[in-house]
Amino acid sequence: PDGSQKSFEQPVTVDAVAASIGAGLRKAALAGRVDGKLVDTSYTIERDARLEIVTDKHPAALEVLRHSTAHLLAQAVQSLFPDAQVTIGPVIEDGFYYDFAYKRPFTPEDLVAIEAKMQEIAAADLKVERREMARDAAVAFFKNLGEHYKAEIIASIPSNEPISLYGQGGWVDLCRGPHVPSTGKLKAFKLMKVAGAYWRGDSRNEMLQRIYGTAWTSDKDLKDYLHRLEEAEKRDHRRIGRELDFFHMQEEAPGAVFWHPKGWQVFQSLIGYMRAKQKAAGYQEVNAPEMMDRSLWEASGHWEKFGENMYTTQTPDERVYAIKPMNCPGHVQIFKQGLRSHHDLPIRFAEFGKVHRYEPSGALHGLMRVRAFTQDDAHVFITEEQITDESVKIIQLLLSIYRDFGFDDVRVKFSDRPAKRVGSDEIWTRSEQALQDAARAAGLDFTLNPGEGAFYGPKLEFVLRDAIGRDWQCGTLQVDLNLPGRLGASYIDEHSQRRTPVMLHRAIFGSLERFLGILIEHHAGRLPTWLAPVQAVVMNITDRQDAYVRQAVEFLVNQGLSAVSDLRNEKVGFKIREHTLQRVPYLLVAGDKEVAANLVSVRTRSGKDLGTMSPQAFVERLRIELESHGRRTLED
Repeated sequence: PDGSQKSFEQPVTVDAVAASIGAGLRKAALAGRVDGKLVDTSYTIERDARLEIVTDKHPAALEVLRHSTAHLLAQAVQSLFPDAQVTIGPVIEDGFYYDFAYKRPFTPEDLVAIEAKMQEIAAADLKVERREMARDAAVAFFKNLGEHYKAEIIASIPSNEPISLYGQGGWVDLCRGPHVPSTGKLKAFKLMKVAGAYWRGDSRNEMLQRIYGTAWTSDKDLKDYLHRLEEAEKRDHRRIGRELDFFHMQEEAPGAVFWHPKGWQVFQSLIGYMRAKQKAAGYQEVNAPEMMDRSLWEASGHWEKFGENMYTTQTPDERVYAIKPMNCPGHVQIFKQGLRSHHDLPIRFAEFGKVHRYEPSGALHGLMRVRAFTQDDAHVFITEEQITDESVKIIQLLLSIYRDFGFDDVRVKFSDRPAKRVGSDEIWTRSEQALQDAARAAGLDFTLNPGEGAFYGPKLEFVLRDAIGRDWQCGTLQVDLNLPGRLGASYIDEHSQRRTPVMLHRAIFGSLERFLGILIEHHAGRLPTWLAPVQAVVMNITDRQDAYVRQAVEFLVNQGLSAVSDLRNEKVGFKIREHTLQRVPYLLVAGDKEVAANLVSVRTRSGKDLGTMSPQAFVERLRIELESHGRRTLED
């Protein structure tokens, strides 16, 4: 990577190159990257190449460590449970899993024993060795071991493709690799849980046991990750949502939300906020039907791409309708009404559109993964020459909105053409170049996410990092030179010729349900004051202050605050604790002294005592607080 060169008289392994640089580097080497390909340290370099030595500081280190730790898990399981068959064990986000066929479910006690055996095998520092075998010989080899699942996997591989096996201490597994040089490199790992999983993900197949684990480059990183999990548990939006009486979900409507008054108030506040932002940015709000004829979805390409995830119905006259999984075809229909001129562009349509998509039951997760959700969807119709300028405006709008919600750490990914797509390569090349130009013009640093674009165009994905370091993909900006043409949209250019507009797909919250779930977890339920369903509660000490408390609440409400009273015959300390647990931003108390002086005693939900002040002074203080943080004022 530093551009230096080393010469050798004969083919040389990655390990030997590392050793020629220094004993310390050789000891630290986990793998290599040769001309961009990740390989074992035993890999032989037979021609001039560009080489990176992968140590625990390298971006690829975690992938290699986790892959190797999955093998360590499989070896430990088969050491303790010889009848268990191994199937697949991939790397996943933050860890790995391995699926096993065994006569009974693994227990938590089994996991403890398996992890102890993994530690034992790691400490033995067994050498990890790779070898190749012909496909049919590999099938016979694993059948002889009683590993019928492995034999089935290998049998599905083309006969001319070599099969690679990895062994450590007499235990062997099918794998492409690469892996660490020896088990001693695996030091920071932990088994997390066990769950059921169907063979090849098909519910018609056998149920397997899936053991999940995590692995890191150091004990410190492992401890930090476990701490983040503890924090995530405390911040779980499902639990906090119940505690704050925001929403619930039930089996009769899987993947759909029952919003309670306070949760619905927050939901509507998000819409109101976004509506004001969009109006100021020149968007016109529209609303398209939730159910449209199948033919429209076929013309748009969605039926072929997403048909199995769409909810459909057939009417008595045998017409098939689909409940919309997205809003874009409807917005194109609105654009097509009337003759459009290049002078009219950009035309910016926005909709808080309810969409439905079938998600497998096992994928549903509170507000984060649902089947019915609301998008803050917008589609901007422009000329090709306007792509960069309009994209810059959208990017600036996105970032300003995220800042308003407390997300200052935003990462951006650029996703280019996927394997399955519509449109010519020429159109894709122009789209990708225009979107990258816009990102650079907006001053964005972005990483490449190859092959992950939408089927109709490239996209930018905006990833928010929350208070405990988790990443959430929310906003998207997509350039589409395909869909408007497929659906017959056009405008008249400066030469009186019909042209197909470019369409920018834009979402900022993405799903309002999911964004609210992210907000709850990011703020641990302590939503920003302007967004909280109850911003202030005014409490009495005895019933002598009842009238004053009611008067104070009426004043606060008239000033634009969401304020309520608590006149219950309970000790004021009990009431303060209860409303603190409800994450109410401000707690106001009135006793005889406060009433006599026309004051309230003010404290925050964090327990800070702000002293006494008049209701008027409290309102002014809150107004200054909101404006100083760049948030909305009370009037908004």
